[in-house]
Amino acid sequence: MAKTDQNRYRLVCFIVSVALNVFLIANLCISRKPLSWSTTAAAEAEAVASISCSGHGRAFLDGLIENGKPVCECNACYGGPDCSQLLPNCVADADSGDPLFLEPFWLKNSGRSTVVIPGWHRMSYDYSDNSYISQELEKNIRKLHAITKNAVTDGRYIVFGAGSTQLLNAAVYALSMNMSSPAKVVAEKPFYPVYKEQTEFFKAKLFEFHGDASLLRNGTSNTIENVIEFVASPNNPDGNLKKAVLEGPSVKTIHDYAYYWPHYTAIPAPADEDLMIFTMSKLTGHAGSRFGWAIVKDKDVYENMLKYKSLADSGTSKDTQLRALKLIKVVLEDGGQGIFNFAYKTMRGRWTKLNHVLSLSKRFKLQEIPPSFCKYSQTVRGASPAFAWLKCAKEEDSNCHKVLHHEANILGREGGSFNAEDRYVRLSLVKSADDFNLLLDRLKELVSMEEQNQTLRSS
Repeated sequence: MAKTDQNRYRLVCFIVSVALNVFLIANLCISRKPLSWSTTAAAEAEAVASISCSGHGRAFLDGLIENGKPVCECNACYGGPDCSQLLPNCVADADSGDPLFLEPFWLKNSGRSTVVIPGWHRMSYDYSDNSYISQELEKNIRKLHAITKNAVTDGRYIVFGAGSTQLLNAAVYALSMNMSSPAKVVAEKPFYPVYKEQTEFFKAKLFEFHGDASLLRNGTSNTIENVIEFVASPNNPDGNLKKAVLEGPSVKTIHDYAYYWPHYTAIPAPADEDLMIFTMSKLTGHAGSRFGWAIVKDKDVYENMLKYKSLADSGTSKDTQLRALKLIKVVLEDGGQGIFNFAYKTMRGRWTKLNHVLSLSKRFKLQEIPPSFCKYSQTVRGASPAFAWLKCAKEEDSNCHKVLHHEANILGREGGSFNAEDRYVRLSLVKSADDFNLLLDRLKELVSMEEQNQTLRSS
């Protein structure tokens, strides 16, 4: 009898449990309102994403339309309606720093990273606090740096900009405001060409470009008054971690940390400088969104940068800030492990392959970057730079850019652009897999020709 009662009790519990689950699921379904106005946008995005471009291109919502459908935009050296045709005699373009190597990560995380922007979103110039800056985005940027361990943000101000490029000049303007004479803007060679080009382009009375910072290092005391020094770390083009060359009460420094992420370098310590500039393009790969930020210690410098921004564009696009917020939240979901592990593995793999090919050459030499301990990963990491800084070692190869272009159909960026010898050339490693693989194949052919020539000479 007791056993029968026990079975009845179990049956009742089971029925109650099933009924409760049915009730909860039904309520959940009823409480969730079906999508209305966003369904059309979602359908359009899914339709474009489903267009096949053979893995060598992409169709976009804002792309060209033919016969009522978006067409494929092919990667360099590919063509045809579905980008399946490899174009003969195509230039291996390794000039730009377009970070498309991160595209596969975002394709894999499409749902988590997608943003739907309604027509009424943020139509005002300002946010509700009368600022140009999303407080939620600022909060997540501070969290990002804390997790990555690449910058100190406590007690600092943050300024948003249209990429780091705009912020570089905003910083020069802000720092030169209180100087007694026009600021001498300098950078130690080799340096990123935009430092010079942008400073000279604006031709302001407050500042002028004075070239290589190391030329002032051994000068007299009055030559280093009212100086603004750009310091990129890791450096563009050679990937080395750098510190300021100049110091003193009349020297101000702008630290360009565009590549100070675990993709491209080990993080030895959080950067703790007065003025630091970062960019989303090198963090997530979204160069086209044009978003960057400056971390500023001094309030007056911060306010002068805000003044520059206000006059330049009345604040960074609200649509861009929304997209940046979504992308950074995706990065933060797993403490950065997903994107940083993918990016480091990709860049490390490319650097290893490139080193293997060029180790067989006596004509071409790569920069050396030793392994170092990374605070973020808590491991010793090998080099994974964004660029190869290639040197033509033979005396007759005085212009390495021309050597690569004429002999291997490779387009790099001349060493002279970085205020260095033309014996050097910068090769981008951050572009798409198609771009990198073509570059690697062309270099293999060039090294193979070198080996064949050596064999002929020795026979």
